[in-house]
Amino acid sequence: MDLDTLPILGICGASGSGKTTLIEQCIPPLLGRGLKVAVAKQSPKRLMIDRTGKDSVRFFAAGADCLLMGEEGMFSRRHPSPGTDFSAELQTLAANHDLVLVEGYRHTPGAKVWLLGEDGEPPDPGPEVIATLPRGEGRSRAGAAVIADFLERQWLRPQVVGAILIGGKSTRMGRPKHLLVKEGKTWLERTAATLGQVSDQVVVAGGGAMGTCPLPQLPDVPGIQGPLAGLLAVMRWHPWATVLASACDLPELSVAALRWLLEQRAPGTWAVIPKVGDHHEPLLALYDFRCRPALETMARGDIRRLSALVGAEGVKVVSPPQDLHMAWRNVNYPEMI
Repeated sequence: MDLDTLPILGICGASGSGKTTLIEQCIPPLLGRGLKVAVAKQSPKRLMIDRTGKDSVRFFAAGADCLLMGEEGMFSRRHPSPGTDFSAELQTLAANHDLVLVEGYRHTPGAKVWLLGEDGEPPDPGPEVIATLPRGEGRSRAGAAVIADFLERQWLRPQVVGAILIGGKSTRMGRPKHLLVKEGKTWLERTAATLGQVSDQVVVAGGGAMGTCPLPQLPDVPGIQGPLAGLLAVMRWHPWATVLASACDLPELSVAALRWLLEQRAPGTWAVIPKVGDHHEPLLALYDFRCRPALETMARGDIRRLSALVGAEGVKVVSPPQDLHMAWRNVNYPEMI
């Protein structure tokens, strides 16, 4: 995975240039926007996390990895494996946070903000530096603006994968709905053509015959029932994508509706589940890669309905414009065609 496509931003500069101060000043406004922020730092020095003689220090010194959990927070400390990659650890943070700020590690690939020190002259920082901030009272304000602009741009960089969910029993229809034909094309082909206009790639998730459709087909995740099995199959296959999921039985699916969904992407939004009338519609919805842990938790708990994601961290429920509502009309009986 290329760190350049993730919201990971280095705050770099010489010792004493104010890196810690700037990060500390920028965090509260980000949290005030409802964003989840992580800070990473790599140091060549020995890490001192707790006081000598404390239980956690003794356990760690004995060779164990430690997990400490209290009322105000949780702390995990692990021994690095040989060849531990700092970039890989940053990816792990990015999979669960809206923004990762990296203090001081100038050699990490990806975008950086450079803070000028006392002499006011930076070393040659390379093309990855997106802003250089001088000392002064306006630095925190300027830094916050750079971070906000960076985050908005990064949020739109993941690939969009259109996922067509098939494989239901179609007992009320009496035959597989995705193979019904309208105007010479199966519903599967029509859905694929519509998704293809706004997606970088389109795949089919679920079992069942494909007819003449040439798209890649991903089998449902074993042991999971319902559309969740197909959605998780896509998210495991492409773990850094924005998934634009669509059921196969939406005959009035429109490019306008899909574009509206994509327009809802914003920092802090990990899924967009439309609400049409009184009903949540998770089978034509948008899923950011950060919502995958919540979906995996649902799968482990045998929670099959995707609407159970409503209320989870980062899930946005929004009503589409009235003129787009028909895109969410699904067909279950022959007389509805």
